[in-house]
Amino acid sequence: MKDKIFGVLQRVGRSFMLPIAILPVAGLLLGIGSSLTNATTIETYGLEGILGDGTLLNALLTIMSQAGNVIFDNLPLIFAVGVAIGMAKKEKEVAALAAMISFFVMHTTISAVLQVQGQILDDGSIASSVLPGTIAEVCGIPTLQMGVFGGIIVGLGVAALHNRFYKIQLPNALSFFGGSRFVPIISTVVYLLVGIAMYFAWPVVQNGIYALGGLVTGTGYVGTLIFGIIKRALIPFGLHHVFYLPFWQTAVGGTMEVAGQLVQGGQNIFFAQLADPSTVHFSADATRYFSGEFIFMIFGLPGAALAMYRCAKPEKKKQAGGLLLSAALTCMLTGITEPLEFSFLFVAPILFVVQVILAGAAYMIAHILNIAVGLTFSGGFIDLFIFGILQGNDKTDWIRIIPVGIIYFILYFVIFSFLIKKLDLKTPGREDTEETKLYTKADYKARQEGGSQNSGKALSPEDEKSMLITRGLGGKKNISDVDCCATRLRCTVVDPDKVKDAVLKQTGPSGIIKKGQGIQIIYGPSVSVIKSNLEEYLAGAPEEEENWEEAEETAPEAAVQSVEKKEGSSEKEPAKKQGPGRILYSPFKGRAASITEAPDEAFAERMMGDGYVVFPSEGIVYAPEDCEISFVFPSKHALGLRTEDGLEYLLHIGVDTVKLEGKGFEVFVRENDKVKKGDKLMEFDIEYIKEHAKSEACIGVFTSLEEGQEIVMKAEGEIEALEKIAEIAGF
Repeated sequence: MKDKIFGVLQRVGRSFMLPIAILPVAGLLLGIGSSLTNATTIETYGLEGILGDGTLLNALLTIMSQAGNVIFDNLPLIFAVGVAIGMAKKEKEVAALAAMISFFVMHTTISAVLQVQGQILDDGSIASSVLPGTIAEVCGIPTLQMGVFGGIIVGLGVAALHNRFYKIQLPNALSFFGGSRFVPIISTVVYLLVGIAMYFAWPVVQNGIYALGGLVTGTGYVGTLIFGIIKRALIPFGLHHVFYLPFWQTAVGGTMEVAGQLVQGGQNIFFAQLADPSTVHFSADATRYFSGEFIFMIFGLPGAALAMYRCAKPEKKKQAGGLLLSAALTCMLTGITEPLEFSFLFVAPILFVVQVILAGAAYMIAHILNIAVGLTFSGGFIDLFIFGILQGNDKTDWIRIIPVGIIYFILYFVIFSFLIKKLDLKTPGREDTEETKLYTKADYKARQEGGSQNSGKALSPEDEKSMLITRGLGGKKNISDVDCCATRLRCTVVDPDKVKDAVLKQTGPSGIIKKGQGIQIIYGPSVSVIKSNLEEYLAGAPEEEENWEEAEETAPEAAVQSVEKKEGSSEKEPAKKQGPGRILYSPFKGRAASITEAPDEAFAERMMGDGYVVFPSEGIVYAPEDCEISFVFPSKHALGLRTEDGLEYLLHIGVDTVKLEGKGFEVFVRENDKVKKGDKLMEFDIEYIKEHAKSEACIGVFTSLEEGQEIVMKAEGEIEALEKIAEIAGF
């Protein structure tokens, strides 16, 4: 049970990262825009001629400030959509739409109840009996002040509904509304009820939040220390986002009236003050949840990196120095500490304990010293410059970070050096193995989980059907797109020749329609559920043997394709026998030889089928007869031809040329084109292929030969293009 709760909390924490990721750019826009349009700043630096009112730069910076501000004003909606996307298992776009709809439905419902209860008057004003700050406008809707919590409630709830119902099957009369279409419907109904419930429940919750916020702020510096220690200690588990977000974005982190508006959350208070030109000094009570990060991220952890470098073995110092310098600079500039901190977890957890204690103390020290520097995401120099230095020392007391930071640099260096040497800790550069590396969160989780994976699970009936659809469409990599309408599964395939109707018919469709690369499989109104199941299956399905490219990369070239062709030969119209000796003409100019001389085992042993090889003296491929182009391989090194009498063959240019990714080839035809004998199909660079591939040999393979039919060479040695090269005996 504990593991399940822990797993859910991890997912919740990860889901917060999507909306949080927008805060840095919003903060930069607001920070730079507000700072450089502030009248005091402009006057202090004598920039009236460049940044004063009416200048082009002032207009641009004002726009930047407004663009950043609108993101902070609408964070509840952004969190509703972002959390729903992060928590939804599949078809995340449906969850996003449902979350947005539910967010508006919930707040509109709350607003309607407030009007019915007389707390919002007919003219839209708030009744005098209402406690100030409890009602606010959200996206233009007067509603309860729920802040980011309102968005999180919507995001988590909609995601739960989505994961429960996105594959629901309804009775036939209502089946059009089944599957993912049902999610916005059920979410709308549920959040109408949630909106009514919130009118009664939220004031109680709100009072609890205010009480918790009062408890945290009431404990003063000790509360800041505890906050810092807990936040840093949760980083290995990925739960720190769940912990700190309420302090940054909700009333848990305090409330303050800024420019006549009640603002909740430490970060929101800072940015509200940043946008308010009347701010004299930013609130250190609001910024205590992040100002201390500049101390240990810019100064402390780089001191630890230097200690690890100095303690490295002489023969590994150069390698360790490069890694540690890179990690330290990243930490100093951006505040991203993962490479350094997670190395403590691997090689010396005691160092991480030291880091947690010192970092927690840094939050408290910044609070004590009234340092009030804000940030968007993490405490690197970039944020310090924009939200500290640019704002001026009078507003932020940022200069105090420097002496404290120097002390922290020395503390980290001395403590880490002592513990590494005393306990012989295997920090980077001191390993007993040859490899020197820094670690990431993924490495930590892999170690914690022991790399165990579940395998061998029996397929569900839904997955069995999806597996048959996948095979019928020619394998996972042959499927380039999956969609559906009211009754049809609409798929786009790379190579329509790989589609097997017989396999698809085993899945119970009403019919199959094939139009070039477009395949429509008619299942009826329940198709949206089938589509969801198929997409879920494809996300974890193994690569299919039928895939041409995989066959060429993992086995002798084209060997696996021959198996697929032989297995599927009963589904194709066999080549019609028209008497002995069907004449074949060469598509190439060069030296002709039996296919047994092909410089590739799969071709030489006729795994693909019988044929011939030409070592070209001219880089042109001609149509050997009137035919249709059945496919053009994506890397352009192979063409498929189909003649009117049912003969199918492959023209393969070079050996191991798939890895050239189309370089050295120019194709003049497309799939399903009708061509005449002698038409130019392709040009290729012989010298480039010789230099970059195994061989320039051009191979013609006939994939539709029946038993008893074989290729008999009629010309060996030098041959002109379109001359007779062989016959099919027994055709």
